[in-house]
Amino acid sequence: MVDGTAVNGPTGYGLQRQIVALGHDCAVVAPSLIPKRPGERVKTNRRDALTLAKLHRAGELTPIWIPDPAHEAIRELVRAREAAMEDLRAKRQHLQSFLLRHGRVYTGRTAWSRAHTRWLGELRFAHPAQHLVLAEYRQAIVDAEKRLEGLSQQVAEMIPTWSMAPVIAAYQAMRGIALLAAVTFAAEVGDVRRFDTPRQLMAYLGLVPSESSTGEQVRRGGITKAGNRRVRRVLIEGAWTYRFPARKSRKLEERQANLPQAVRDIAWKAQRRLCGRYRKLMDRGKLKAVVTTAIAREVAAFLWAIGREVEPLRVS
Repeated sequence: MVDGTAVNGPTGYGLQRQIVALGHDCAVVAPSLIPKRPGERVKTNRRDALTLAKLHRAGELTPIWIPDPAHEAIRELVRAREAAMEDLRAKRQHLQSFLLRHGRVYTGRTAWSRAHTRWLGELRFAHPAQHLVLAEYRQAIVDAEKRLEGLSQQVAEMIPTWSMAPVIAAYQAMRGIALLAAVTFAAEVGDVRRFDTPRQLMAYLGLVPSESSTGEQVRRGGITKAGNRRVRRVLIEGAWTYRFPARKSRKLEERQANLPQAVRDIAWKAQRRLCGRYRKLMDRGKLKAVVTTAIAREVAAFLWAIGREVEPLRVS
């Protein structure tokens, strides 16, 4: 911490809270947001401290948003669930690679279904060691599935006690944004009212196009990916649902049942716009990945609008 500025590191936000509790001002700055001179190869603690002090005095440091302890705890739980999901995906990939090496390919419609499980149980190999490997891979998958299911249940049980509970319920009015997607968005982004415009939120999430322009020549590339990858993932996954025509399914109506009319109007406006925009972009020959990313960018804007209609609960 130098001149009231702390660099966010492995200690989390505990150091910042301790400094504030002692009566001092303390801002947290992400290392990726600190301006650096190209070609600078000498790094020492003293030089870093002097550089931070100079940048802070010049107003060149951008403080990041600091969650409260309860918000941070929920975010850690959500990230633990995501880690369990990635672990399950890796274990399934190990089993699929093993089967592929031995020419065993499942020809059914859906992998990891009941039919797929029965097919795995009927597999036979020439050597007993291969049966042992298959059994170990399958047991590892079962254990990973139980872990993921348990963490998902814990997330659902914790939400009603969290200050962001009404906001999460409102987010679920959007098509493609179910409970876990809404929780991930709220846990990682926080209160969207801290963004003055939806464009600021889009840029924060790294969903805006990169640009390298000079003079009258304008060059735009792929998205910057400068923001939170977890939120980008859930938004892009939810954006796939807009490839179908606009409609209200039974589950969506249940999620919207007790929500304010203003929130439901925003969600329906989003459906009509995004479903039509998806078709138009596809008709223009755009790649599916490009189209889905464009839709995800606008989903973030509609979530921003919903987040300004519903306030978090006040924590006493």
